[in-house]
Amino acid sequence: MKLRFLTCVICLCAALPALAQSDAPSAEQMVEQLKPAPRTRSLRNLTVEAAPAPVSRPALSLLIQFDFDSTRVRAESQQALANLSLALQSSALMRSRFAIEGHTDAKGSAEYNQRLSQQRAEAVRDYLKTQGVDAARLVASGKGSSDPAIPDQPMSPANRRVRIVNLE
Repeated sequence: MKLRFLTCVICLCAALPALAQSDAPSAEQMVEQLKPAPRTRSLRNLTVEAAPAPVSRPALSLLIQFDFDSTRVRAESQQALANLSLALQSSALMRSRFAIEGHTDAKGSAEYNQRLSQQRAEAVRDYLKTQGVDAARLVASGKGSSDPAIPDQPMSPANRRVRIVNLE
């Protein structure tokens, strides 16, 4: 009985990276999320009553796993990054520039989190460059723990993410 249980645990552990990869959004889903809004033509003699609300840019948050205290991307995140590189090279996004934002949870000092998030954003940028994405289209920036995905839970793992923002 113990041997069967141990075998099941080993099989499950071996399958975890594959399960995590299947959760990665497809390249097509990423393209749809990151496409710039269609541009509209201006209208003559239009009177504006109030200032428009700031326009949010198309963005995508990915849970990219890194080794502890490292910039090395874990195997579970390889599929998400491969899909992202395909999306950024698609005809729909080829003319856009992107910010790659690294985010951390609130564990550690602000200075440490800022440095680590910058290094991780650069690691993602460097990966995308090796996959054929033009480096001139990518800007890496670390945000540390300053912009949590879940503000009322600063230690949540969901705050450790990489956000891709279309700058166009």
